[in-house]
Amino acid sequence: MTSQSAATLRSRYVEQAASDLEENRRRQQELEERIRVLKQEEALLADILNLAERYEGFADPSRLPEQMQDEPVLAKAKSGSGAASRRSASARTASKSRTAKAGAKGKSHRPLLGDLLADLLAGHDEPRLAKELRDELLKKYPDRNPTPQVVRNTLEALVAKGRIRRHKQQRSVMYTLVKPASAAADTAS
Repeated sequence: MTSQSAATLRSRYVEQAASDLEENRRRQQELEERIRVLKQEEALLADILNLAERYEGFADPSRLPEQMQDEPVLAKAKSGSGAASRRSASARTASKSRTAKAGAKGKSHRPLLGDLLADLLAGHDEPRLAKELRDELLKKYPDRNPTPQVVRNTLEALVAKGRIRRHKQQRSVMYTLVKPASAAADTAS
């Protein structure tokens, strides 16, 4: 083996190792982000279970948690540690959600975020990024302000239900609406 061919071979190994190292670091970052999201979901689910356990013992099912907002359960949560303040925040969020649902009984039905996103996708023939869909949603429905993560989670839920399709282009994830004829063909195969 000549010194020139050895140098060429060595430079190929160095290039490949550098490329592999870069890809490894990129994948580690993706996994760290996924772990962070999963930990947030875990905390939310733990809070939901905690609330469910707290209200499990009520004999009268008509006594809903939104009717107990002034009771000391929330006051205790507000004065506690970081975990208690997280519970307090989730309790406030749950309370707002329940209040919105209770208020919605007297008002017209507010469409679900998934339905709004599917409607927005129906207006496009090309795949759309979650960010583009969120921006369009904020323009069309200024009263709705979901976080980017909520939009992505909702889109992924629609993918799981088979209502929309996910497309990966390099590091971007894009979404399109599944056409009814296409959905029928998918279930037939």
